Amino acid sequence: MAASAPAASLLLLLSGVFFRFATPLTHPSDVSALLTFKSAISVSSIPPWSCLASWNFSADPCNPSPRTHFTCGITCSVVGAGHRVIALVLDPIGYVGPISPSLASLTSLVHLDLSDNSFHGEIPTSLFALPQMETLALRSNSLSGRIPASISGLKSLKVLDLSRNAFTGFIPNSVRYMTSLRRLDLSFNKLVGGIPVLPPHVTELAIKENSLSGPLLQSSFLGLNELEVVELAGNKLAGMLDSWFFQLPSVQQIDLANNSLTRVDIPNPSRTESQIVAFDVGFNQLEGSIPVALASFPYLSALSLRYNRLQGIIPSEFGKKGSLKRLFLDGNYLKGRIPDGFTGGRVVSGSFGDNCLENCPSRLQLCAGAQKPISVCNQAYGRRPGGR
Repeated sequence: MAASAPAASLLLLLSGVFFRFATPLTHPSDVSALLTFKSAISVSSIPPWSCLASWNFSADPCNPSPRTHFTCGITCSVVGAGHRVIALVLDPIGYVGPISPSLASLTSLVHLDLSDNSFHGEIPTSLFALPQMETLALRSNSLSGRIPASISGLKSLKVLDLSRNAFTGFIPNSVRYMTSLRRLDLSFNKLVGGIPVLPPHVTELAIKENSLSGPLLQSSFLGLNELEVVELAGNKLAGMLDSWFFQLPSVQQIDLANNSLTRVDIPNPSRTESQIVAFDVGFNQLEGSIPVALASFPYLSALSLRYNRLQGIIPSEFGKKGSLKRLFLDGNYLKGRIPDGFTGGRVVSGSFGDNCLENCPSRLQLCAGAQKPISVCNQAYGRRPGGR
């Protein structure tokens, strides 16, 4: 809900007083943009102790002298012959209103962070022409609509965080042209479709809890030599996770839990120097046996294959892997005995419960959960009723 007409008029009057009786440091277009931005926000959502409450426009936003107004939320710098607003970072108070297109007049803006509030509506496309913008963080608001293709106009953008909103539609193919982007977080929205070709220098990719579908295509990740973190859990991704994925040279953390993947193809250990530390592909539809090659990843510390359809034994190589600190294999159809390496006093957290294992020692935390009934295990392995 926008501010009432009398309130907006008062703000304009105060702004007029400011310009009449002072020689401002701040560029007039920046002052006007801030004024319009505030006037669009519901007055009832601006507590007296908040940043926006300090904006009464009786003082110059960029004046460094002692003052009682514009005390938070704004950072200025000398640009050219004058002072310009270079950062607008609001407090997470719960401000309610649209994001005013007037912010596009802050042409020296480098950082815009309106996170953890209640801004609603669509992102004004005029913001995507800001030439200096490096951070656009709008997470945890109530923004909606599609992510426009014109977002690629932010040529200097390094961080884009639109997580925890209500964006719909496809991720625009134009994101590939955001060549400065390092961190992309679109998690917890309502996005659909596949993953497009990704920006070439991205290091952190998070698109958790959406409705992305289809296979993971190598073309989407081609040339991503700096990618370190991949978080795609809670989607509808399907098919095989091919060996090329594990050959991305810098990847350290992979979270693909809660999808519909059916197989994992691990490359030959002699052909990869994996940097992977954590790999989570739990709650999928994986079949076959546990890929032994995972144990060859030298830095692997956390592995989750829980609640899939895996069969066979737990490879002995995992019991010998000293770097492994967390191992979740529960909810499969694994059989046989657990490797000796897990029974000799070595501390590994996780779970082997809800499988078809024999004599999993109850003294081990890994064996705390009960195993499946014999009848269920026999059915999984195509046996007639009778022992495991």
